[in-house]
Amino acid sequence: MRLILVEDKDSFRKLLIQALKGSAWNIRATGDPFEAMTWIEGDGAEVLVTDLRLPGLSGLELIRRAKRVQPGLRVVLMSAFGEPKDIVAAMQLGAEDFLPKPFDMGIFFALMDRLQALVGAPPPDPREPWVALSPAMRLLDSSLRAAADSDAPALFIGPRGSGKARAARRLHALRQPRGPFLSMAASELDEGITAATLGLLQGGSLLVLGLEHLSPKAAVELLKAMDIPLGHGFQWMATCGDEPAVPDSVRLRLGVLRFELPSLSHRHEDLVPLFRALLEQAAAGEGRAAPALDRSAEKEVQSRNWPGNVREMAWCAQATLHSASSLLVRGLAVPPMGGRSGREEGGLTLPWPKEATLEAMLREAQHPVEAALLRRALATHAHDPAAAAASLGLTLRAFASRAKERGILMDES
Repeated sequence: MRLILVEDKDSFRKLLIQALKGSAWNIRATGDPFEAMTWIEGDGAEVLVTDLRLPGLSGLELIRRAKRVQPGLRVVLMSAFGEPKDIVAAMQLGAEDFLPKPFDMGIFFALMDRLQALVGAPPPDPREPWVALSPAMRLLDSSLRAAADSDAPALFIGPRGSGKARAARRLHALRQPRGPFLSMAASELDEGITAATLGLLQGGSLLVLGLEHLSPKAAVELLKAMDIPLGHGFQWMATCGDEPAVPDSVRLRLGVLRFELPSLSHRHEDLVPLFRALLEQAAAGEGRAAPALDRSAEKEVQSRNWPGNVREMAWCAQATLHSASSLLVRGLAVPPMGGRSGREEGGLTLPWPKEATLEAMLREAQHPVEAALLRRALATHAHDPAAAAASLGLTLRAFASRAKERGILMDES
């Protein structure tokens, strides 16, 4: 993980570099804030640790500029002269913490471990759509709020794409909104979960996706990991769609708290508000204004069967955003309920690769082709990853890995 350290006192800068030697951090250090900005504008970093008083540019101004370039950058401000107004300003700019100099190195190490966990397992986006207007969702939301004070293991059960992972993130946000949150597919647990990984997640949550795909070996490894003492504040969570397929030993351990997710067919009051929220989320992710839905588009949202549930609706919202030619949506960009869309049948449109040798351009063109084929398989099979993987002759694990490489989210179970 990349760390930029900005400290104009050579002796203290060297002390911090030496202290982090041999850690997971790839450190670039400087006493010049303008050089640090050059690095941020270039390759960027995961974490910035900066002094307050610097030559030519204050630490606060450095944070402000850095956050403009890289909004997700984690920042720590240090100073021997920090006043309350400086600390408040740093927090308003998005700093994670303030270290008053001189500070105990143990406190520094603990903070860096915490930042490492947050970089590797960031908290869920608090702006993620959560619509609970239907009776079934109001009941679920009430149950999640009641469980917010408990760190007992939680199991989320429901049909594919119903938003089980979204509900797990909701519970995490209600309990510890700034804590680390890591999700792992059950099909990836054959090698187990290391104590080091769990240690970094203290005060956070680990979500195991798709318990029905847990192999016998992975079930044993999961139960071993659950026996590692992690103290108060850590929560195990899991999702499953086919509860009878989950081994009793695992289901009983992870199902202390149980939450059932309804399908969209039982959430009529949520359909249009949820689609609007997903459309706004997709637009915000691309820095665009979200188009409004006209009456016909709203009726289409309400009349559609949504066999892929929330996962399918999120995909359709993204596709609709890309197809909208104005700030008013008059129809949804969705495939017919039985299969492929007419647009897909019309051909595959891809960006031209950068000019290079034929072999290099062919290699570059493979990436958007693969992404398009993965997305089409998901759309054709009602956004069921297992069915899409089988249609392409891939294992679920291989399909999920390739989808992740191509930026296709697979955790909306």
